[in-house]
Amino acid sequence: MESPRSDADLLKEVRAGDATAYGRLYERHVAAARALARQLVRGESEVEDVVAESFTKILDLVGRGGGPESGFRTYLLTVVRRTVYDRGRVESRQVTTGEIERYDAGVPFVDPALVGLERSMISRAFLSLPERWRAVLWHTEVEKCKPAEVAPLLGLSANGVAALAYRAREGLRQAYLQMHLRAAPQHECRPVLGKMGAYVRGGLARRDSRAVDDHVNDCEECHGVLLELTDVNRGLRVIVGPLIAGPVFSGYAAALAKTGAAGGGAGWLLRLFGWLRRAPSRQQVVAAGGVAVASAAVAAFVLVSGESPVAERPVATPTPVAQPPVSVRPVPLPVASEPPARVPPPRKEPRGRARLRATIGALGALVRAQPGIVGMRLRNDGDGPSGELAATVELPPGVTLLPPARRGHGVALLEPVGTVDGWSCRQAGQGARCARQPLAAGQGTAVFLRVLVSELAPEGAGPAVRVDADDLHVNARAAQGVRTVGASARFATEGRVAVRAIGNTLLSCPEEHDGCPEARRRQGDQRDNDLWPMIPLDQDASPATSASSAARLTLPKDSRVVWAGLYWSASGAAAGPVKVRAPGRRTYVSVRPDHVTALDMPLGPAYQAFADVTALAGQARQGGLWWAADAPMAEGASSHAGWSLVVVVTGPRQPYSQAVVLDTATVIGGADRKVRMPLGGLSPAAAPARAELVTWEGDADLQGDKVSLGTGAIVPEGGDRERANVFDGSANGAGGMTFGVDVDTVDAELGRDPALTIVTDKDVVLFGAAALTVRARS
Repeated sequence: MESPRSDADLLKEVRAGDATAYGRLYERHVAAARALARQLVRGESEVEDVVAESFTKILDLVGRGGGPESGFRTYLLTVVRRTVYDRGRVESRQVTTGEIERYDAGVPFVDPALVGLERSMISRAFLSLPERWRAVLWHTEVEKCKPAEVAPLLGLSANGVAALAYRAREGLRQAYLQMHLRAAPQHECRPVLGKMGAYVRGGLARRDSRAVDDHVNDCEECHGVLLELTDVNRGLRVIVGPLIAGPVFSGYAAALAKTGAAGGGAGWLLRLFGWLRRAPSRQQVVAAGGVAVASAAVAAFVLVSGESPVAERPVATPTPVAQPPVSVRPVPLPVASEPPARVPPPRKEPRGRARLRATIGALGALVRAQPGIVGMRLRNDGDGPSGELAATVELPPGVTLLPPARRGHGVALLEPVGTVDGWSCRQAGQGARCARQPLAAGQGTAVFLRVLVSELAPEGAGPAVRVDADDLHVNARAAQGVRTVGASARFATEGRVAVRAIGNTLLSCPEEHDGCPEARRRQGDQRDNDLWPMIPLDQDASPATSASSAARLTLPKDSRVVWAGLYWSASGAAAGPVKVRAPGRRTYVSVRPDHVTALDMPLGPAYQAFADVTALAGQARQGGLWWAADAPMAEGASSHAGWSLVVVVTGPRQPYSQAVVLDTATVIGGADRKVRMPLGGLSPAAAPARAELVTWEGDADLQGDKVSLGTGAIVPEGGDRERANVFDGSANGAGGMTFGVDVDTVDAELGRDPALTIVTDKDVVLFGAAALTVRARS
C-alpha cells in the first residue's frame, strides 16, 4: 500500500506547482482552523471568512517560497489568531490593511494578554526543536491525537509516530535542561541538573540517583525542574498550548476533540471564492496575492481532475481586486494538454503614500565605561502604508553592540531589548542592520539595542540611523552622544506597559529601647538611623535567616512581568549574594549580583548590587508578598541595609507607553547637592510620566530633598508626602518606617529638556535607580 503523503511532501508539491496538494492540506486541517476560529469570533459566516482568509494567506506565502516546511497545523493556528487580531484592528481603525497584508508567521504570534509567555523556558526549549519534532509533539502531546491519526500528517506508520514522539520528548528535555544549566544561580545545582535527564529515564546508578534525590529534597528550584522534566507533557499543554492557540486553548482543544473529518474535493476553493465575493474591499486587498495563486489553483484543478468547481450554483470568476505593493509569484500550473483560460491581472488602484519620521537616541544617556541602550523609533505620518523597512544604525566611536548573542548562518544575530514588535537585527560593521514588515499609516514602532561604551569613548556626535522603505529614505541622528556622567539604561521597551517597585529595610532600631516602637510606626522625633544603634530586622521568624523583610507587590489586572530587577544596598560591607523568596514559595533562593558599584559615603563605604530576576518574577506570575534576607551588611549607628524589586509589566488595560529603567549608584549631598540625569530617548515635553525611585540612606528628620522631572518639585505618593522631604524612610509595599530605604512613586509631566533632577540640601543619599513610564502614541 502506498504511504500517505506527509504535510511536508504536500507543501513541496504546492511549491512545485501542484495546486491540488493544497486542497489535501485544507482537508486535513480545516477542522482545526474552524475549532480555533469559533473560540475567537461569533457566527459561522465570520468563522468561515477567517478560515478562508487564513488559508489564502498561507497559500500566498507558500507560493512565494515562504511559509511552513512541515509543521502546517501550528503555522495555521498562528495565522488564524493573527488574522482575527488584524481584522479587529482594521475594523477599529487602529491599523490599515497595508500593515497586515504580508507577514510570515515563522514565530508564534503572542497574544497581548500573554506577552512574556514566549520567554518561559519550556516555550524557548520547544521553539528550539526541529520543526518536525515540534509538529509531532503538538499533535500527540498538546492536541492528544492518537499516533494513527497523526501518521498521515508526518508520512509515518503509527509506530513511527510513537518513536518520533519519544525522540522529540527527549530532545525537549535536553533543551530544557541546557537552558537551566546556563541560568543555574547556584554552582552546586549544575552537577545535579546535568544528571536529571538520565535520572528521569531511569539510567542513573543507584548512588547518583540518591545524590539527585538528596539535592532536590533541599533545593526547591531543582525540585521544580525535576517535576517539569518528569511531566513535560503537562508543560506542553499548559505553556506551549496557549503560546500557539492563545488564551482560548482549552476551548480549542475541547472543540477539536468533538470535530469530525472535513470535506474534500474542491470545497476549499469554493469557500475561498465565496469569501472573496462577500469580503469588504479592504480585506480583498489583503488577500490579493492569494487570489492570484488561488485563481491558478482553480484552473489547475479543472485540468487535473476534469471536474468543474461547482456547488449548488455556478461560481463566477471573481472580480479582479487591487494588488498590494508586493511582487506575488503564483504557484506554477501543472503541464496540461490545453492551456487554461487566462486570468486577468489584478487592477492597480491608487493608494496613499507613506511619510516616515525617525528618531534615535540613548535611553537615559551613553555613559563612559557603562552598558547602555540605544533606541530607534519610527512613525508613519502619511496616509498609506510603507514598504518593507530596513534600518541601518550607526554607533559613535567607542560604542559597540553588546553582545552578538548567537549565530545563525554565519551571521551574528542580536537580541533586541524588551517587547519589540517584529524587528530582527544583525550586526553590520560597528553598527546594526534591522528589518521589519511594512508600517501602516498612523502607526509607530521601536527597536532597542544594547551597547557598551568604552571608558575612552570620545564625547561628540550621537548614534544615527538611515531607514529605507522602497523609494522612501529617512535619516536621523541623536543630538547627544557619549557623556562622562549620567544614568545609563538597564532596560527599555514600548507598548502597553507599566512600572512598579517595592522594597524594605533590613535594619531597624532595637524595639526594647524607648521611642523605637513609635519610630517604627513613623511617629515621634527619632525617625533617623543616625539616632539608633541599628540592628538586623528579622520578620520571617525563620532560623535559616538572621535579617529579613517583606514587601507586597500589587500588579495591574491581567498583566504579566516582562522584566524584573533586584537591587540591594548596605553600608560598611562588601557586596555579596542576597536571599529572595517569591510569592507562593516556601524557601529562599540565593541571588548573586550581576553588577556591583562600591562608593564612599561620609561615614564610610557602601555598595549597590543589581541582579536580573526576570525568570524568578515570571515564575511567580502574580503579585504578592516578596521576601529578601541576609544581604551583607554592618550594624550600628548610621548604618543602612535594604532591598528593592523593580518590575516592568505588560497588559491589555495599560495605556501605550515608553518604559525605561535607569540605574546609576550616585552619592548626592554635601558638595554635590544637585544631580541632573538626562532622560534621553523619551517622549517630548508635556507627556505624563510616572517614576519609581530607589534611594538609600535618606533621613526622615532632615528636610531639603527635592525631585523634579523638569516641571517643578514633585510630591511623592507615600510616606509623609512632603515636596521638600521626599526621602523620608518610606517604601512602596512595606508599612511603617523603612530606615535608610526609600522606594517612592512620583507623577509629573516631562519638561522641555527631560531630566530627573535630585537636590538635597541637608541630607546625603545614595541614589540607586529610577523606572519610568511615559505616555506615548502607538
